[in-house]
Amino acid sequence: QVQLVESGGGLVQPGGSLRLSCAASGFTFSTYAMSWYRQAPGKERELVARISSSGGNTNYAGSLKGRFTISRDNAKKTVYLQRSSLKPEDTDVYYCHANRPAGYYSDGFYPRYDYWGQGTQVTVSS
Repeated sequence: QVQLVESGGGLVQPGGSLRLSCAASGFTFSTYAMSWYRQAPGKERELVARISSSGGNTNYAGSLKGRFTISRDNAKKTVYLQRSSLKPEDTDVYYCHANRPAGYYSDGFYPRYDYWGQGTQVTVSS
């Protein structure tokens, strides 16, 4: 059974920092690119950051670059999102996403796979 379980959310004061974690199970974590998305009430879910399966490449949404750091530990099957200088507008639900494109892998051909976590609420407020 595939699971992505986010943790680390909560109430944070403006200017503070936070580290979100997403623990994966039920699939070959090291072959999946991982991403963090966020969604505010009434708005579409938007990409925050993405990291390649090996961890060697990272991408950030242009407006958010510099305040977020994505990383992963394939041995622990966990991806992280470090956030600094939090602002009230960073109040969102943060979602973990796993993706592997269709293609040939060590044990054969597989279609594209996408998995989502349930999300963790982050509230930035004094």
